[in-house]
Amino acid sequence: MNIAIVGAGAMGGLFGARLALSGQQVSFIEVTPATIAAISSNGLSLSDDKGVHTVRVPVGTADTFSEPFDLIVFFTKGFHTRGAAHALGHLVGPETWALSVQNGLGNAEIIAEVIPRERIIVGMTNLPADLRSAGVVHSHGDGQVRIWTLSGQHCPEVSQIAEIFSLAGLHCSADPQVQQAIWEKIAFNAALNSVCAVSGCNVGTVGSSDEGRSLALRIAAETVAVAHALQIPVSLPQVEQAIDHAFRMHTNHKPSMLQDIEAGRQTEIDFINGAVIEQGIKQGVPTPTVTALYQLVKMMETNARLKKSGGPI
Repeated sequence: MNIAIVGAGAMGGLFGARLALSGQQVSFIEVTPATIAAISSNGLSLSDDKGVHTVRVPVGTADTFSEPFDLIVFFTKGFHTRGAAHALGHLVGPETWALSVQNGLGNAEIIAEVIPRERIIVGMTNLPADLRSAGVVHSHGDGQVRIWTLSGQHCPEVSQIAEIFSLAGLHCSADPQVQQAIWEKIAFNAALNSVCAVSGCNVGTVGSSDEGRSLALRIAAETVAVAHALQIPVSLPQVEQAIDHAFRMHTNHKPSMLQDIEAGRQTEIDFINGAVIEQGIKQGVPTPTVTALYQLVKMMETNARLKKSGGPI
């Protein structure tokens, strides 16, 4: 299968490397010059439980490529999805499928501006991946990928893609209940990402205080209530168990949103907490704690931009 990976970061690098190692035809669509240069010169390096592997695959901006792909997999951050999707419109043929395994909600609907909704697959993954430097990815431990059509309809192509991913060591299943998994991950991320970003604390520090733990669990409960209003059978106990596991086992971890705040970068808060708030309003479900953390993170983003521009702080 001819596969384009959009975004050669940690997760994109992991998927792209494993698919290439399994014999699939993989190309990376990337916009960062340093990443393009690193992968062009040295290939993409993946360190995992089986050793260190280097794959050499085409990499470049969307206009570097001209022929349609069979599958386009999006790994960009949510605020880059629209630009990426429109930039690669010429690479979409009548048989092209798109897959979003991105964080948050709303990415698939943006992709649908370019690729027909009936050819879009959504999914979630908890596979571990860490970008050590441009073109260098580490992944140690296990996880899974769950995918299904955005329309909710059964398509044999989804099972075929799941099999290709599994053969590449990505442990993928075609799951009609994928929205449940997506919302459970949303609840987890809405809780830990926003609380850590606002407090400046790592996961373990948040979990070690009654206040931090209580705040995270309230966010998770509000998010699950929105999912239930949408008739998505998310398990609150399962989300709480995942949060408790993170508190106990990932004590030194800094979620990506905290890393973004510290680096003065834009966060994905609009696609995580912001998306929960939007759906809550539509369903008439109050989300006061989710909203408060959303507003605080947005204030911090504004402050970071002002610092960069030399404006008032």
